[in-house]
Amino acid sequence: MPKGRANTGRLSADDWIQAGYAILADDGLEALKLDRLCTRLGVTKGSFYWHFADMAAYRSALVHAWAQLHDRDRRHFADLGHLTPRARLGQMMTSLLGERQWTLERAMREWARTDPGVAESVRAADHRVLDAVRHAFADAGFDADEADMRANAVFAAGIGFLHLSDAPPGARMDAQRERFLDLMLAR
Repeated sequence: MPKGRANTGRLSADDWIQAGYAILADDGLEALKLDRLCTRLGVTKGSFYWHFADMAAYRSALVHAWAQLHDRDRRHFADLGHLTPRARLGQMMTSLLGERQWTLERAMREWARTDPGVAESVRAADHRVLDAVRHAFADAGFDADEADMRANAVFAAGIGFLHLSDAPPGARMDAQRERFLDLMLAR
């Protein structure tokens, strides 16, 4: 039974959202079609229309739910201030390169290339992350311009790691991340 399904056997809006995430992550935006969703969930279209007016409303709900998920995943960045800047950056990179992000984050970024609404949501999420990374570099003693440049480089490298890897992050990527942080924090 999909997560969030009520005891009545009916699907919730969240069941549909989770199925959409799975399809996006596994097969990309082109595969995100109502028939495919129904097949994945083993239901007819009636349940879909109970929750969403049409595919445009559904896709909008997906983007909104992703933004909320992204914010929940990143909210803990504000609680890392007690760590050294290097440890903070390491924790942030680990979070950004986690297995869920590895698939869904890539799919959302691909979608953002063709949809201005998705692009705006991704940009807003990126600004929050960049601010946290920039703050860590400032706390490490870099002036504002240098902290900004290093934050952008770390962020771009993280996105690159997501898109260049053909498998979820593992020990090799962990070692590369640590070496990269050493390089970025060197004076």
